[in-house]
Amino acid sequence: MTTDPARDGNHGGHLIDALISEGPLEELLPDARSATATAAMGAVITFEGVVRDHDGGHHVSLLTYTAHPSAKQVIIDVGLEVAAGHPHVRLWTAHRTGALRVGDVAFLVVAAAAHRREAFAACSALVDAVKAGVPIWKEQQLSDGSTEWVGL
Repeated sequence: MTTDPARDGNHGGHLIDALISEGPLEELLPDARSATATAAMGAVITFEGVVRDHDGGHHVSLLTYTAHPSAKQVIIDVGLEVAAGHPHVRLWTAHRTGALRVGDVAFLVVAAAAHRREAFAACSALVDAVKAGVPIWKEQQLSDGSTEWVGL
């Protein structure tokens, strides 16, 4: 008898990809969803971290993300760790570097599972783990002409 890995629980617990990108993340989302979800998955959660126009009471006009040279490996390691803790979920993530405008997507996570609870939990865990562990910093240009670094 053969088993169908998409239905016997072996389809999850996988990190499909984790990357740092200088290019727009919006273009990657359709392929990321296709690569992450399978026909056995009833829940596909997408988190889009979007550049907002304010922070700490200040108006933000532009952000520049800078990544440490280790960030590419760290985002992979973080993704693998989160995937290991969520054995029925498939995950994909990317973080942007460089100059971004208000409304640009800076951070993406796709989580897919048979059930929504597992997908939401894994998505949230990966968002938190990337934000806490991947060495990426942002320089905010504020409307008054000043700048401030966040995450140092």
